[in-house]
Amino acid sequence: MEIQVYDTTLRDGTQGEDVNFSAEEKLRVAKRLDEVGIHFIEGGWPGANPRDDRFFELAASYGFKHSTIVAFGSTRRPGVSAGKDANLKAIAESGARAACIFGKSWDLHVETVMENTREENLAMISESVIYLAKRGFPVYYDAEHFFDGYKSDPDYALATVMEAVSAGARCITLCDTNGGTLPHEIERIVSVVRNTVKAPIGIHTHNDCGLAVANTIAAVSAGAVMVQGTINGYGERCGNADLTSIIPILQLKMGYRLVSDESMARLRSLSRFVCEAANMVPQKNRPFVGDSAFAHKGGIHVSAVQKAPKAYEHMEPELVGNRRRVLVSDLSGKSNVEYKAWELGIDLNEGANGADVKKIVSDIKRMENQGYQFDAAEGSFELFLKRKVGQFVPRFELLSFLVTIRKEKDRPCFAEATVKIAVDGQERFTAAEGQGPVGALDNALRRALHKFYPQALDSMRLKDFKVRVLDGRDGTAARVKVFIESGNQDRTWKTIGVSEDIIEASWQALADSFHYLLSKTPQE
Repeated sequence: MEIQVYDTTLRDGTQGEDVNFSAEEKLRVAKRLDEVGIHFIEGGWPGANPRDDRFFELAASYGFKHSTIVAFGSTRRPGVSAGKDANLKAIAESGARAACIFGKSWDLHVETVMENTREENLAMISESVIYLAKRGFPVYYDAEHFFDGYKSDPDYALATVMEAVSAGARCITLCDTNGGTLPHEIERIVSVVRNTVKAPIGIHTHNDCGLAVANTIAAVSAGAVMVQGTINGYGERCGNADLTSIIPILQLKMGYRLVSDESMARLRSLSRFVCEAANMVPQKNRPFVGDSAFAHKGGIHVSAVQKAPKAYEHMEPELVGNRRRVLVSDLSGKSNVEYKAWELGIDLNEGANGADVKKIVSDIKRMENQGYQFDAAEGSFELFLKRKVGQFVPRFELLSFLVTIRKEKDRPCFAEATVKIAVDGQERFTAAEGQGPVGALDNALRRALHKFYPQALDSMRLKDFKVRVLDGRDGTAARVKVFIESGNQDRTWKTIGVSEDIIEASWQALADSFHYLLSKTPQE
């Protein structure tokens, strides 16, 4: 059985706090949704703002292969005919291939919030659907606050959706707008509607109780054939139902058909693409597509996964485009180190007697107790492991550095750094300024190394810098750990340094960042 997927990331998703797309970004996201075979893409609310109008203008000139672009809006206003309603007119002129309008199902909203009559509300629904259907639009009707309305007055809530069906709506989507309905209630009410209303049923849920995905699954179990949601669960308040969970659950766990297998394997990359377009940090613990979804840290877990992955994994990560990750920390055992060495291509048996893996595990636990966090700095861990097994060949050696902070009368504080290094016996001394001490060190080291490794350094960028105090009770003498994230066009890597001196910790992380890059770079 096929379930249709209705994506509302570009409309309902943008109502989430800190989520924003330009019209051009919305088009790029829509193209990616089309590539993975999403059936319907709700582009926005025509006439509501220039951005949405611009999106529909751009979308009209693009040939979508799989997806139908939908324009969203409300029923006509009370006391205004459908033909004179500006919202309906904007939908009709949007260039979209389908329309979705919402209307009120809850008597509280009809009589108290809108100060309307029940009869006029029914007329608004019917006349709005008819207006758009006569202009050639497939009309999808969102029954807003349906579950709250049903619990308040089931007869009237059902009357509103039957009005939409009689007027020609293609599908009735039941909305848990406040996100307060529980799965068993969803399943019971959807079953009633399915046996009463002669039209396909859809489901639209919000995550205010953390149940948006569960409620969607319950609705499908009761007969819903269209699921609405957003990529990564973006949306107002606590968000909408997350399609990156709904799609694999329904298809891989329950046997429904939503997208092709090839599209399923692009689910993680779609999630990351939308994160970047929205300028949001990806959640590591997001089910199915997050970095941590198939990550293993405990030694017992890793040992079992090496023998039989399903011992601690509910599915193959590759099915959704993810991968298995083994983390190294103070919870690690021999299995973690052996797996990571295999993953990194490091031969622990190289040499006369091979590596002492137990000693390596002991050193990891000691260093993590001091503040290191190798599961969050895998670049530093790779260097650590290579050093332990004698496979690290440094491409430069620090001889000395000096950092000074200067404050002038009419200028903010700035830093100056001098760095002296040696490469294959050749010494190099450079100086540079920066907005802060780490920036100055980065600039000076980069300038010193550029003479020897110009091609590698030209594309390397420091992307993020974070400082964490390990125990604030020691005040300014507290030990700190510094994380640095660096990257180029091929990869991103993270390194760490730990010390009571923030400059020393920063240097450790910074030096590791350059060592990691150069270890991946052929000799020039």
